[in-house]
Amino acid sequence: MSSDSRLQVPAAPVSRSIIVTGGGRGLGWEMAEALVTASHRVLITGVREPAELEAAAVRLNKLAGEERALAMVADVANWSDCEAVAARCLAAWGRIDGLVNNAGRGMLEISGDFVRKPALFWQADPQGFRNIVDANVTGAFLMARACVPAMVAQGFGRVVNISTSRATMVRTGYCPYGPSKAALEAMSVVWAKDLQGTGVTVNVLLPGGASDTRLLPDSGGPRRGADGNLLPPSLMRAPIVWLMGHAGPEVNGERYIARQWRTDQPWDRAAAGARDERHEMPAVM
Repeated sequence: MSSDSRLQVPAAPVSRSIIVTGGGRGLGWEMAEALVTASHRVLITGVREPAELEAAAVRLNKLAGEERALAMVADVANWSDCEAVAARCLAAWGRIDGLVNNAGRGMLEISGDFVRKPALFWQADPQGFRNIVDANVTGAFLMARACVPAMVAQGFGRVVNISTSRATMVRTGYCPYGPSKAALEAMSVVWAKDLQGTGVTVNVLLPGGASDTRLLPDSGGPRRGADGNLLPPSLMRAPIVWLMGHAGPEVNGERYIARQWRTDQPWDRAAAGARDERHEMPAVM
């Protein structure tokens, strides 16, 4: 992998209108910034810290040199909010070309120290459990349900669901975060099959390890994942630009690992290297 995950990516052939949930920080911010840099329009959403979200949109528009970004406070676990996000994208730009289901909640809903001390499921707060599943599973469905009809009607659309590594899906003390991402990937496979031939595709993108985001505990020292390592969120930039702006309709029902994306290679070769060839035979046990 190239040492510089922030290498500039070329503009897409067509400027598209893309919704990035959880786009004010972390992985969402990196993907939104990369998409704007590639000449797309983005509507970023978030449910916490509205000021941070608005500031992110201001930064994106300053980067673009024109108004190419909108911000909207919305809870993906709320159907009315999801409908409103889709309606705003259509009102602003007339289309919904892409949806990045990135918003989610992590194990901090269960424990503030889950990396060092496993959060055992029988001790988990029931509401925290529900919050994670509502955001990571139901929220992704509700956003897709709100956006995909418009994509099908126009004969084009790209849905990318942000997932996690298989090891995390079944890691001790990671319930329900890990299983919620397993459910998301199973839904992604079904959605891709349901949408076959419509011009709308569904793919999965994941960092390939723990990333330096606020989903991890802040114990006063350096953040670290369960394996002791931490990936830069910027590694999501090139893959999301390719998936949204360059990948054709044949790229459907695939799983891409950002850590394996070589930014020093041509698009197609980099994508082939990042494609998870085992995704067609999922095994979570």
